[in-house]
Amino acid sequence: MKVFYCENCKHQVFFQNTVCQYCSTVLGFQLNMNCMGSFAKIDEQTWRSLNANDQNLYYRPCYNYSTYQACNWVIPADQDQIYCESCQLTHIIPDLSVENNLQYWRNIEAAKRYFLYLTKQLDIFPKPKKDEHDHLGLQFNFLMPYEDQPVITGHANGVITLNAREADIVMRVKTRLDMAENYRTLLGHFRHESGHYYFDLMQHFFPEWLEEFRQHFGDERQDYAQALEYYYEYGPPKDWSNSYVSRYACAHPWEDWAETWAHYLHMMDALDTAYHAGLKMQGQHAIDPDIHFKEPPLLSQDFELTLSNWFALTYILNGLNRSVGQEDAYPFTLSGIVLNKLHFIHRSLLDIHQRILANQNLPI
Repeated sequence: MKVFYCENCKHQVFFQNTVCQYCSTVLGFQLNMNCMGSFAKIDEQTWRSLNANDQNLYYRPCYNYSTYQACNWVIPADQDQIYCESCQLTHIIPDLSVENNLQYWRNIEAAKRYFLYLTKQLDIFPKPKKDEHDHLGLQFNFLMPYEDQPVITGHANGVITLNAREADIVMRVKTRLDMAENYRTLLGHFRHESGHYYFDLMQHFFPEWLEEFRQHFGDERQDYAQALEYYYEYGPPKDWSNSYVSRYACAHPWEDWAETWAHYLHMMDALDTAYHAGLKMQGQHAIDPDIHFKEPPLLSQDFELTLSNWFALTYILNGLNRSVGQEDAYPFTLSGIVLNKLHFIHRSLLDIHQRILANQNLPI
């Protein structure tokens, strides 16, 4: 993620901020300009931009920003839409009259915005789903489970359903430990389930893509329900880490893709943050890893260098965590087979980006 600054006082601000902590200037994220904008508040619904590149243009906060403080994105004042690009994707939210649900929803939306920020940088920001017959758009349903109405997090036909109870950190950590899922986070759920959504788009609009997909991930036409039943009964093979990024990736090629896709997004977001923060690392000995960027890591031409920087970054992240008595920030080992899968994902996204640059009318 980029580093953002307040236009009024020039201090650093962050993606989740609504006001500058130094000068109290009102802030809001502008998706079309990819920046945290700074604004002079004329009234509750009229904000004047203080940014150098759109100074004195007017914006208004998203409805969920001003009404529920569940968003921090803004909309150009000349647009009729009351919801920002992120909130337009949300279709169902928890019952806000129930205690804690408002905070759960806020936490979920914050994670969703982090996910969407990266999709914007990768040129794959999703469009809102128009109706049940729209196979291109995306819709989010955030549902609270009840005793007679369980909620299973998942994706189907452009609808991502999230069990809103996952926003309860105690419940999520317990589930993470029970299921041995090191990276079970709200953001991780968005990234994993989005993998299923983007798989559907890719295989539908670029059918030639499936041939290489099957070389890396296997034949997705095998029975999904049977594969999951077998996985939950017998678990992953003992040598699963030789070929998969996680245990659950063993269940079916669709899950292998979604788990690897989520892992790729984790890597790219962390590397992008390191790049924009100006992070560099010089090893003390010849065999020590170092970090040096020749280009932005997102959609990079030299993916081998990107991976090299990633391994160096995880080396220092894990070392720092151990220094303060915490578990490793990155408890994974990536085999050569997994690296090939990551290469495939990177090439697929780079191909989409290059088609967009060539002004091809793409469905995603």
